[in-house]
Amino acid sequence: MNEEALLKEIKKDPRRFGELYEAFYKDIFGYAFRRTRQYDVAKDIAAETFLKAYTRIGGFKWQNTSMLHWLYKIATNEINKYCRSRRYTPESLNRIQEEYGVDLSLETRHEGGQTIIEVGGEIDVYTAPKLRDKITELVGNGEYNLVIDMEKVDFLDSTGLGVLVGGLKKVRAHDGSMRLICNQERLLKIFRITGLAKVFVIHSSQADALAER
Repeated sequence: MNEEALLKEIKKDPRRFGELYEAFYKDIFGYAFRRTRQYDVAKDIAAETFLKAYTRIGGFKWQNTSMLHWLYKIATNEINKYCRSRRYTPESLNRIQEEYGVDLSLETRHEGGQTIIEVGGEIDVYTAPKLRDKITELVGNGEYNLVIDMEKVDFLDSTGLGVLVGGLKKVRAHDGSMRLICNQERLLKIFRITGLAKVFVIHSSQADALAER
């Protein structure tokens, strides 16, 4: 990735920021997790890091150094804020993964010729494959008009976004559709930052989604 060229493109078209997010999210999340040993805190720090980077990137000047270093500085400031405000209590990686890593529920039903997948919990690097497999299974069974209900989703990372994009490509290959239901501003902001708000049709309720055929 030519970061200098990407930086110029982002300044002209902020939707390109999603490429920076995709390239470095795992690095920032991993750094925050190693420093805090708190899974949820690390997710929040990573999200805040990219939101602040998005708002400040207009003033960022290329100095022939990877933008990852800049992101690390922002993340370090967020980590220091956390450490000053709360007691640091390390937890083992296995315990974190066991407690949070499989926190995803999927319920499928059919209504009006459409297949609704109600998703609950966190769509992240650990759980996203579960959603990907469900979408693949449904498409394999000839169900090409999907509605992903994300009203009960607590968190969405770059891996989850990748699964959604992959699912959209799968149904479009069969002239199908995949629409999203999302009314949480925190998640909607991620779609806007990455430019995916213009890729997906996003509804605020099941009623609105089902009304569109």
